[in-house]
Amino acid sequence: MTEELSRNTANHTPLTPLSFMRRAAAVFPAHPAVVYGDVSYGWAEAYTRARRLAGALHQHGIRKGDTVAIMAPNIPALFDAHFGVPMAGAVLNALNTRLDADTIAFILGHGGAKILIADREYAATVNTALAQIENPPLVIDIEDPAFSDGTAFGNMEYEAFLATGDPDFDWSMPEDEWESLSLCYTSGTTADPKGVVYHHRGAYLLALGNVLSWSLPQQPVYLWTLPMFHCNGWCFPWTLAAVGGTSICLRRVEAGAMYQSIAEHSVTHICGAPIVMSMLVNATDTERRPLPGIVNVMTAGAPPPPTVLQAMEETGYRVTHVYGLTECYGPSVVCAWHPEWDALPVEERARLKSRQGVAYPVLEDLIIVNTDTGQPVPRDGETLGEVHMRGNVLMKGYLKNPEATAEAFEGGWFHTGDLGVWHADGYIELKDRSKDIIISGGENISTIEVETVLYKHPAVLDVAVVAKADDKWGEVPCAFVTLRQGQAATEPELISFCRDNMAHFKAPKHVVFGPLPKTSTGKVQKFVLREQANSG
Repeated sequence: MTEELSRNTANHTPLTPLSFMRRAAAVFPAHPAVVYGDVSYGWAEAYTRARRLAGALHQHGIRKGDTVAIMAPNIPALFDAHFGVPMAGAVLNALNTRLDADTIAFILGHGGAKILIADREYAATVNTALAQIENPPLVIDIEDPAFSDGTAFGNMEYEAFLATGDPDFDWSMPEDEWESLSLCYTSGTTADPKGVVYHHRGAYLLALGNVLSWSLPQQPVYLWTLPMFHCNGWCFPWTLAAVGGTSICLRRVEAGAMYQSIAEHSVTHICGAPIVMSMLVNATDTERRPLPGIVNVMTAGAPPPPTVLQAMEETGYRVTHVYGLTECYGPSVVCAWHPEWDALPVEERARLKSRQGVAYPVLEDLIIVNTDTGQPVPRDGETLGEVHMRGNVLMKGYLKNPEATAEAFEGGWFHTGDLGVWHADGYIELKDRSKDIIISGGENISTIEVETVLYKHPAVLDVAVVAKADDKWGEVPCAFVTLRQGQAATEPELISFCRDNMAHFKAPKHVVFGPLPKTSTGKVQKFVLREQANSG
């Protein structure tokens, strides 16, 4: 009966989050889209800036499928890029501003960036990275008045580059929603970072999933404490366009600046790792400002400590706990709240809220699997298994890495590598990480990478790194070190050595000296070290 019915331009359009900005510009042209210091402009101007960027990129040879990288804090230029780069048909690669030059060089080379837009604060890192690349990209530098120490280092300044673009640039929707939209790199938890490729369909759906899972109203006021380079800001640049919201940009995430922004702009929503919540609840009396009302906070990363959740609630924040990975566009699991839980004691509410939860409405399936049998574990809250998921908000795959892609999608499911239990009510709760990833302040840190650096120190014979709980960062690296006979080293010396040889946030915060516990086959018993690190 329906065999003769087919798709046509009237009844089928490839999904893309770019359409959200076009609509916001038409429906809410004057409503503030971006606010940064003294700068404020509406959705019509935001759309014009994005089209100018697309036009300027096109004039400089960017074509469909090319990669454009950007390294910047949460400032308007990075917001522009989330729309302007894909409007030019290109793939957006937002770089982690905390990475070292060697890693940035690898990412730029592996991703094939043809243009790099970079804030002047990162000139030293960028220049060192570019010196390692055989065919470096065209560089556009961002002059931000809020950063007065920067000097020009690119081929052109960003606002001047933007001015060369056509404000009416005739950008095109993707012909296929499977086309690549962005490229996000993992933190290199096992070796070199892996390039996670997003498609337009997934970003569109996850952006709407944020609206549904967080009950976002029209025109929320959103404070950018979550880095936009993290999974494209968990897709919130596109989410905010869908609901005509306002982005309050913040160059530095500090307690005083956050409270000032919340009070001055009547902020309603914030995203961030538990470190952001710790900053808010531990702010000094000088830094604090009265809240304009209930402020909604979405958090993910290391499971938030129940004590922090309780303190946030008592301070006037309403916390939603989510879980996800780079490979699933950011958050795709939410601890959906039940109204009847409001009557429970505060400690029990915090315990329930610290669980990761259930699938977003846009995630098709979420299960916990016995890694030996491949079968779902019982929902008893005790049996440990690996979190698997599948659906439209999973990555296309890893760039230029078919082996890792096949392994991640083995059996028709995405294997997260995270271990957890399944509760009777269907909520999952993480218990461990199969690859010993440390999540510190929302950043992934590879124990293997830290160990590799420590092994380079002439006094180090043996080393193992594990996560140690930390009130501020959630967890931090703790190194257990055996020194060579006749050699000496101190804790500050080894920490300083690591900071000199890798990104500072990855360096261990604690060093313990002594022999390492091992099995009969010589394998380090990391579970023993974890217990020791967290025993106080």
